[in-house]
Amino acid sequence: MNPTLEIFSQGEEVVTGQTVDTNAAWLSEHVVAMGFTVTRHTAVGDKLDDLVTLLREISVRADSCICTGGLGPTSDDLTAEAVAKAFDLPLEFDDVAFEQIKRFFMLRNRPMPESNRKQAMFPKGAERIDNGWGTAPGFSLQVGRCWFAFVPGVPFEMRHLFSESIQPTLASRFLLRPGKLITIKTLGVGESAIQERISAIEIPPQVQLGFRASPDDVQTKLLFPHDYPEAAVAALASKVAKELGDSVFAIDGFGRASGDLVFVIDQLMTVGGHTLAVVETASQGLLAAKCIGLPWLLETRYEQSLERLGQKLAVTVNGNDLIATAQVVASEIKKTGAADFVLVQLYAGDNKTFHDKDQSIILYNTLLTGDGFHQTTHSVAGPIKRKQNQAALLALDLLRRYLQHKEL
Repeated sequence: MNPTLEIFSQGEEVVTGQTVDTNAAWLSEHVVAMGFTVTRHTAVGDKLDDLVTLLREISVRADSCICTGGLGPTSDDLTAEAVAKAFDLPLEFDDVAFEQIKRFFMLRNRPMPESNRKQAMFPKGAERIDNGWGTAPGFSLQVGRCWFAFVPGVPFEMRHLFSESIQPTLASRFLLRPGKLITIKTLGVGESAIQERISAIEIPPQVQLGFRASPDDVQTKLLFPHDYPEAAVAALASKVAKELGDSVFAIDGFGRASGDLVFVIDQLMTVGGHTLAVVETASQGLLAAKCIGLPWLLETRYEQSLERLGQKLAVTVNGNDLIATAQVVASEIKKTGAADFVLVQLYAGDNKTFHDKDQSIILYNTLLTGDGFHQTTHSVAGPIKRKQNQAALLALDLLRRYLQHKEL
């Protein structure tokens, strides 16, 4: 059995929704990769009795716990006080921590408020976790079966303390057998459709199947035990990927991580020595923004109006035949530009439809390459920013499919 770990987030801003708890997700991903089983994410506001109760519960049910937040200098930062009360460990002043806090302010030519002295108070027996990126040192201690680590809630500081101190300590304190995580990344197919497509595949009970949907892709995750045969891992991942077909743009877990869709396209464009020109309408510049800084993107154009696009290129456009219009636009760009490929994105629907979350628009994507035109058509609905993002991704996905020799 893998050791268990809980993640405990403290702060009124977390439980009220004013702050999104990205720390818990980041920590979970990293400790699961180490070989822990994460059993709970818990968030508690700035209430001392609630914090004390939770700390006591965790100490008897988990092997480890990482707590974020509540280490600041103000009256609502209660973590150290809660630990002291929960486990009858009086707070003690740490001279080294205090010198570090004073130095933080001195290096910035700022006076240290007296309230920051509080951050040098730790429960008796706790080990200090030095923080070179802020004023709040962390601390750790063993209580019962559980090893606790308490770190600031500021994500930048938390990640540094985890990587430099907590992760090495966890690796030395626990016998960890990391599982093997395979992540299959898709675009253009939703979670429910993915589950339906792979429903006939028998997933062994010891393999965890999960899904993660984001604005830019949907990920199908297979978590295998550490001793699962490599050949069986590859066979099951291959079955799942086959059922998902050409919507799969990358698979992580068999070596170097592939990154997002743009990262995959960047590798393909660079290896092939290709260059690209883009004409955007629905994505309104977002497609180019996703490819910012990539040397193969030679030219981008954005026009909100099809008529204005036609006027600027001095070509005839036909709103009733966007496929033919996209080909005309692509041909003109190719004729006057230096790029190998031209990607044109047009959409059917007026401005009112584009802004209406209950109305869909039809995307017409055309890619002109050395061997002719390649086209895809999609229906996109939702709020305007979703339409914009999907328009950018689906246009880029046409390029990806061509480069990977997939069905369009």
